[in-house]
Amino acid sequence: MKTLRGRQSVPCADAVIDQDLFAYRKAPELAGAARHAYPVIVVGAGPVGLTAALDLAQRDIGFMLVDEDERLSEGSRAICFAKRTLEILDRLGCADRAMSKGVVWNKGKVFLRDVLLYSFDLLPESGYKHPAFINLQQYYLEGFMIERLRSLGADLRWRNKVIAIEPGADSVMVTIDTPDGPYRARCQYLVVADGARSPARHLLGLESKGQVFRDRFLIADVKMEADFPTERWFWFDPPFHPGRSVLLHRQSDNVWRIDFQLGRDADPEAEKQPAQVIARIRAMLGERQTFELVWVSVYTFQCRRMERFRHGRVFFAGDAAHQVSPFGARGANSGMQDADNLVWKLALVLDGRAPDALLDSYDAERVPAADENILHSTRSTDFITPKSAVSRAFRDATLQLARYHAFARKLVNSGRLSTPSTYLDSPLNTPGRDAFAGTLVPGAPAPDAPLLEGDGTTWLIDHLGGAFTGIYYAGAESVAPGVAATLDAFVRLPVAVKPLVVRAQVVATLPTSGYADVEGLFRQRFDATPGAFYLFRPDQHLAARWRRLDAAAVRAALARATANTVTSEVAA
Repeated sequence: MKTLRGRQSVPCADAVIDQDLFAYRKAPELAGAARHAYPVIVVGAGPVGLTAALDLAQRDIGFMLVDEDERLSEGSRAICFAKRTLEILDRLGCADRAMSKGVVWNKGKVFLRDVLLYSFDLLPESGYKHPAFINLQQYYLEGFMIERLRSLGADLRWRNKVIAIEPGADSVMVTIDTPDGPYRARCQYLVVADGARSPARHLLGLESKGQVFRDRFLIADVKMEADFPTERWFWFDPPFHPGRSVLLHRQSDNVWRIDFQLGRDADPEAEKQPAQVIARIRAMLGERQTFELVWVSVYTFQCRRMERFRHGRVFFAGDAAHQVSPFGARGANSGMQDADNLVWKLALVLDGRAPDALLDSYDAERVPAADENILHSTRSTDFITPKSAVSRAFRDATLQLARYHAFARKLVNSGRLSTPSTYLDSPLNTPGRDAFAGTLVPGAPAPDAPLLEGDGTTWLIDHLGGAFTGIYYAGAESVAPGVAATLDAFVRLPVAVKPLVVRAQVVATLPTSGYADVEGLFRQRFDATPGAFYLFRPDQHLAARWRRLDAAAVRAALARATANTVTSEVAA
């Protein structure tokens, strides 16, 4: 069976991932360079650590990224990347590569034995830049992200293994082993994204607690020419694999991922043997279908997390902080959102524009997000693999009803797919004093909408992120001089707010900073009325909103969103 590793040339959308990207190089600290403190050290070069590194690089924050390996991941570990993750990748300069190589999908089907129960659409309405999901092998995404980091001049260190961590009051000392011997590096903050086993977590004597599932599943990556539609197909009790479940996904390069439920007592070594895997696939696809095995793995999983993700100046993200089952694509997606949540806060604190207390909100927001994902993931697992006669009877009755009744389809759980968390109880939110309809509440991620800019179409999501942004909805009215002056003044605040003006229609006097909501989707999704104002955080989540622009209220909300006391300078 073929495996794809970073030390080989891995074909990509329009180039190859050159093996030199992963070449070990002697650390400057071992070559006599003066030792200095890094603002940030990132541990782990999976999608989560790479997300953090890219965000740091784009903000010109000094850092180094270390990984004990020198290769890309193998097989289709994480393959489903959600719309929210694509929006993050877009801001980091990687979404175009991922989209050009990935397989776009929005729809899925659920079967009971050989009968289609129902279909679903995860993005039933248009007017979004990105699809609900793309399927892309993790090694491709990692390669694109590493190439992007190299283009930004990032300090990436392969075969650099963290062997000791010494947290201090004002810094963290890290000891790193290499083929040329160990060296020590100091940083102001340490971001740990070294995976589920997290050697760094163990070095600090920290635990991750939760539920361990004994159920075993087989992944087979199969290369074949097949005319199946690009959809997510899930079978309960199929005739070719009776009493179990099967999941089918299409990936790039005509590689299809098939997940077979095996049961608790399966022998993983026996199940991975090619003859055994091929027999299962033949039963599923038929004797006439030709295919090639690319990668095979047997896995179990856990739903657990650390009690806290912040430990002084050390932050845990992704699987190092929390683990979920693979059903629902919640692992990599939620981990990349961890990094998206953390780095803008680190940037403000390192720049002296926010107090250290802002970093406490990482726990306040991402721990509940992890609990939400663990809850959905545990429920998916319990539905797919019922543990009692009662739960199996409920599952089977639900499936029988789902073929004919819409209400029952909401109870079927073959892996509720990843959705971004809304930070409802975040200390950074300003509670709404005005009534708005819809799901865009403080703490929610921004919905997208097409806008007209000059003679061309743009996307709202492209103008949010990276910095605080305020959106003023003018409707069909002109922007009063006083409002324009207030918006202009926001860019001169200690934490600047970039202003956007959205109009209901194109007018001759549309300012260069104005955008026209020609399809009305901004008005609909934001429940916008003339004069409304929305304050978005650098991670594209809503901090506050008002029916009428109030400069003092905006400054107070900005101070709250950065954990700053409202000083005379901010409130003036």
